[in-house]
Amino acid sequence: MLKMLRRVADQRRHANGEYAWLFRPYTGDEMVVIDTETTGLDTRSAELVSIAAVRVRGDHVLTSESLDLRLRRPDSLTGDSIRIHGLRGMDLDNGESIDSALARLLDFVGNRPIVGWHLGFDLAILNRELRPRFGFELPNATVDVAQLWRRRLRRRHPEIDSLPRFESAAERLGVPVMGRNTALGDAVTTALMFLRLERTVAAGS
Repeated sequence: MLKMLRRVADQRRHANGEYAWLFRPYTGDEMVVIDTETTGLDTRSAELVSIAAVRVRGDHVLTSESLDLRLRRPDSLTGDSIRIHGLRGMDLDNGESIDSALARLLDFVGNRPIVGWHLGFDLAILNRELRPRFGFELPNATVDVAQLWRRRLRRRHPEIDSLPRFESAAERLGVPVMGRNTALGDAVTTALMFLRLERTVAAGS
């Protein structure tokens, strides 16, 4: 309810602004899969290191229409996070500013539905950065592939209650893991898992 009220308030505030079109209903046939790499797992303090997005149209992942952004080195970059995403300080020397990266993300995603793996994490961090800079959070419809996979598992195995792991879900769906723990690689893998799940639902399995 709070999220809906906030979205309505944002839409009214930006009704005549540069980003008014983001709040309009989407009528196309594309979705956008996003992923982020960050300096930690606490959504209140983790800083963005990279942002990636790839469009999906029908049964196709449009890898030629993707966004892969490295940001400037954040203050909280540590050895622990580098071991996960592999991006060192020197790799981020020519990174984009957070303002520029977020503007490019908004233009790329538009008002298309957003898909992701444990999407709430990515959205929490992105929205934390978006609101003070742009005055709104992402208003898009969302699909969490991890929850889709969990619901499918629980239909077949009601005793399962743990959250699914990315690699095991990809393996069981017959999807190759593309560049694990890189934002673009994880976005493409998530897109492939999403399409596989959509096909199995359509087939009734």
